[in-house]
Amino acid sequence: QVQLVESGGRCAQPGGSLTLSCTAYMSMFCLYTMGWYRQAPGKERELVASISSGGSLTYADSVKGRFTISRDNAKNMAYLQMNSLKPEDTAVYSCNARNAALYRVYWGQGTQVTVSS
Repeated sequence: QVQLVESGGRCAQPGGSLTLSCTAYMSMFCLYTMGWYRQAPGKERELVASISSGGSLTYADSVKGRFTISRDNAKNMAYLQMNSLKPEDTAVYSCNARNAALYRVYWGQGTQVTVSS
């Protein structure tokens, strides 16, 4: 019933920019906190950024000033704008939708971002 689909992952050069998109096929999208997570080879999955239903923002220290999360409730979409990319940003990026009050959490299957020369 619920499906989150990421797109936009590709190869990019250091210092370049890339935008990831997440389309949420679900009801009541506006009630969910949307997040982006990433997992690099040999590393644990980490929170990159999140945006609540009210617009509150959180960012990992490693991406502050470089990445921007946003959402468009009319389109049921969330975005991650990534600037000044570094090789260490290479990872699989996954979209997450969460509503603690409703006891619901959903995950997309991820999109690969590779930053190299």
